Amino acid sequence: MEVFNHIQTAKGPSLFLLSGWNQRYERLTAGFTGRDGGISEAPWASLNMGLHVGDRDEAVIRNRKLVAEALNWPFEAWTCAEQVHGNRVHRVMREERGKGRGAHADVIRGCDALITNEPGVLLASYYADCVPLYFYDSKHHAVALAHAGWKGTVQQIALETIHAMEEAFGSRPEEMAAAIGPSIGSCCYEVDGAVISQVNQLLENLPLRETDADYLLRMHENGKGNLNLKEINRQIMIKAGILPIHIELTEWCTGCRRDLFFSHRKEGGPTGRMASWIGILER
Repeated sequence: MEVFNHIQTAKGPSLFLLSGWNQRYERLTAGFTGRDGGISEAPWASLNMGLHVGDRDEAVIRNRKLVAEALNWPFEAWTCAEQVHGNRVHRVMREERGKGRGAHADVIRGCDALITNEPGVLLASYYADCVPLYFYDSKHHAVALAHAGWKGTVQQIALETIHAMEEAFGSRPEEMAAAIGPSIGSCCYEVDGAVISQVNQLLENLPLRETDADYLLRMHENGKGNLNLKEINRQIMIKAGILPIHIELTEWCTGCRRDLFFSHRKEGGPTGRMASWIGILER
């Protein structure tokens, strides 16, 4: 059963809610945006959430406000990072609440993962095929988001995020929940030798069965291969100590479902960005 449930109203933004978490954990909100229900014009039409892709800032800010309103969160809570396809993790403190919400120049610099235990901070990050990773420690009331493209994946940003939560909050991986959100699937993600060589180095260090390798990277006679970034990140989470039963995995593919999502790879030109979000409401 799909864990990110699509919610689309006549006037509101397209949302994919991590409903199991939202129902199970009091005050927690987590999910992913679609491409519809905003005000951006082509080629970013219509719910573009990215300030860094050439769209009008006013349109993107309005789109972000529409999502915040739909979630019953103040826009002032919206907090985001630069995203440089690395594996650096940043702990968001109370005074950084709202960084990057209205101007790309104001983002938290040089990182692709954010962690916080501050209630009232809504973490957000942006995608058009890369993998959104969600983490929640209900014991210590801490949340995290990580942006994992192939570069971040081979640098094990999921592992770095878990380690950062252990150090900052005393989180224990076996007690944490994790989720992997809508992103490009292996069906649509073909890569070449430069990527394959780095992925193979990573796979050699994961506790895989012999039959798993082909599922994660299916090679073709032409030397290219189809890459399963979602499952590789799940295996990294398991290696880090998160229990498989505690990991939610989406089936949505941004490449297959361009009616619902933006896809940088499949659209072959300027396009919009979806947003992931997670936060704990203040009491």
